[in-house]
Amino acid sequence: MQELKEWGAQIFTNPYVIQVDKFAGSLKKLSDTFSKLEDYRATFTNEENDDIFERVTQKVCRECENREKCLGERRQQTYHMMREILCAVQDYGAELNVELKRRLMKQCLLAPRFLRETLENYENVRQKLIWNNKMVQNREGFAAQLNDLAKTLCYTTHELDAGIFEDEHLKKKIRNQLKKSGIKILSSVFYMTAQGKYEIHLTLKASKGHIVAMKELASEVGKMAGRIMVPGRGERPIIGDEYCTVACVEGARFHTIQGVAKIGKGSEKISGDTFLTSDLPGGRKGVALSDGMGSGERAFRESTMVVEMLEELLNAGFPVKTAVQIMNTALVTGREEVMFSTIDVAIIDLYDASCEIVKAGAATTYIKRKDEVEEVHSISLPIGALARLDIEPERRQLEDGDFLVMVTDGVLDTLPTGKQDSLMEEFICQVESQNPGEMAHHILNRVMEYAGAAPLDDMTILVTGIWKL
Repeated sequence: MQELKEWGAQIFTNPYVIQVDKFAGSLKKLSDTFSKLEDYRATFTNEENDDIFERVTQKVCRECENREKCLGERRQQTYHMMREILCAVQDYGAELNVELKRRLMKQCLLAPRFLRETLENYENVRQKLIWNNKMVQNREGFAAQLNDLAKTLCYTTHELDAGIFEDEHLKKKIRNQLKKSGIKILSSVFYMTAQGKYEIHLTLKASKGHIVAMKELASEVGKMAGRIMVPGRGERPIIGDEYCTVACVEGARFHTIQGVAKIGKGSEKISGDTFLTSDLPGGRKGVALSDGMGSGERAFRESTMVVEMLEELLNAGFPVKTAVQIMNTALVTGREEVMFSTIDVAIIDLYDASCEIVKAGAATTYIKRKDEVEEVHSISLPIGALARLDIEPERRQLEDGDFLVMVTDGVLDTLPTGKQDSLMEEFICQVESQNPGEMAHHILNRVMEYAGAAPLDDMTILVTGIWKL
């Protein structure tokens, strides 16, 4: 099937995919256009300096007895003096050094007024420069989001197109078998995920006056397909006598259990840390931990916004790296105050136990295996710190009985410098319980031995255990 699609692509390519590709191409070109517009500026242009000079001299020198001299034969010296003032203010602030003040007093009869007007015009142009750079930053963020959206559209449509296949024999088999059970099928779509797992989408209804349990339907469809199948995530439990579309998917081979232990700064009830556990499309489990800037309620609101936005994007099908970049752009653009949050995300494939980890400013993640503890580090900045983050996913293969331990920086900062990782490995290895919640609380209790009377920062430990079904 795949070979047919690849051979003679112009003949077999889905017209809907072509249309989406065109749409994505337009978004990419728009993104490139935004990226090529005016760049950041750290200093004033020559035109801006000339404009400041004209404004100052028109206002200050208009009735001065030395006007003809200063703006005639000595115009260059006057202009140079103003430039020196601007450079000094930009580098050292409004308080000029003694030597520059002395030279200004010697050269200008109206030195105090000349200086005051120069500083006022400098501040006006500086504010315009700041707003211009803010607009450039917002435009670059918007361009990055357009580019990410174009990539996601292309990836999703091509993946869907490559995964949909025809199986007339299985189609007739399901239709005839379910007909015997009083179920009428209107249409069926067969899809194979990138991991080689079946999804069967059926539009059907039960006979009038009857209902069918979705679990029983999925089990029956699985038997006919020769695979173990279950209802799709969030699927309806009962099928009635009205047409509906349901999804039967292959059952996962692994399952996870999460446990968390947390405490606020100064033992406060409100913590600036927020965590997330979510069942995602495609048989994946998402776990995330975010630490808002500072502590308390404000940091809690910030980190909560981050994990809720992350959950929304991941459930919509965005790749985790793209989702983090989109969140970063949202935090950077359109905000006058600098606010950032760390984010630590792990996406676990419940079919093969592979794990993708993305960290932005997050503390070390630990993987407890049967005979060792592995560390996963990151040097990337928190989201909201820069317009574009340099993040690369880390991939690890988990095994039956492994534990993923995620912590916020308040946990590691409590431990002695230089010994954080070794102590954390010691605490993790000491845990004999297979209960993720008990493991998280044991580790937090050991860390609290170093915290004194009350922790100096919010601390959260999120443990995920994975087992074969």
